Amino acid sequence: MAMENFMAIFDAEITVLDYETTGSLRGYTNEPWQIGMVTLKNGKVDAESMFESLLRVDADRPFNSHAPGRHSVLRSEISEAPSPQELWPDIMSRLTEFPLCAHNVATEKKFTRLMAPMHQFGEWIDTLRIARKVWVGCASYALDDLIVLLDLKPRLDTICPGRDAHDALYDAIASALLLEHLLEQPGWGDMTIGELLAM
Repeated sequence: MAMENFMAIFDAEITVLDYETTGSLRGYTNEPWQIGMVTLKNGKVDAESMFESLLRVDADRPFNSHAPGRHSVLRSEISEAPSPQELWPDIMSRLTEFPLCAHNVATEKKFTRLMAPMHQFGEWIDTLRIARKVWVGCASYALDDLIVLLDLKPRLDTICPGRDAHDALYDAIASALLLEHLLEQPGWGDMTIGELLAM
């Protein structure tokens, strides 16, 4: 990935992703139950690249009652979905061949590494960290709040109709739109991947 760090951001393809999870409970580890991805290509969200999948969680495994998302109405589908390891061959190239992006990358880093612990992954761009530097003084840096503040929600709802925050695909597209909007600001579109990572 070192060579890619010198690539202009508008020449790059970036995989933007999000997981929704069970939340932690005593006696259980936190597990992902949904993944969503979209590509930012030449500085723009590529709607044709959208990908989503449920991820298998055993039917008898309880979810944290505060875990957001639509998991309560999808439990039967979740229990029959592919495991992260089964899904891996379908998404491997998107996670290993391109820079990666998420809003607050810790969760996405963790579950991506667990999916394929022997693989190398792309560099990570964190839209939360960047937003805190660029839009100083916001009352909230939560993804759904930033999308409203920057007037990106109408386009997000057009790209991903019928969804809302805490849906993995919806949040992945939201993060991608946030990065796209950032790159439209004066001076930012000329940055390289490495300069963006350095933030």
